Amino acid sequence: MEEIAISKFKATCLAVLEGVRTSGVPVLVTRHGHPVAEIVPPRARREARRKLGRMAGTGRILGDLVEPAFAESDWDALR
Repeated sequence: MEEIAISKFKATCLAVLEGVRTSGVPVLVTRHGHPVAEIVPPRARREARRKLGRMAGTGRILGDLVEPAFAESDWDALR
């Protein structure tokens, strides 16, 4: 981990941030030798998943989709 004085960080903030992003090496910002902040690279982003169609491909068809779920003899409406 690199260390940088807060005064130098203040003068070169954008360059330090870009360096951390590209190299992946964290930087410790210090004031009078004491840590003030730690600049770390961002975590890898997860791709945003679509909400519509999120469950696509996860279901299984176990039987006939056209056939009734119960036998006709069990239907109250036909009695």
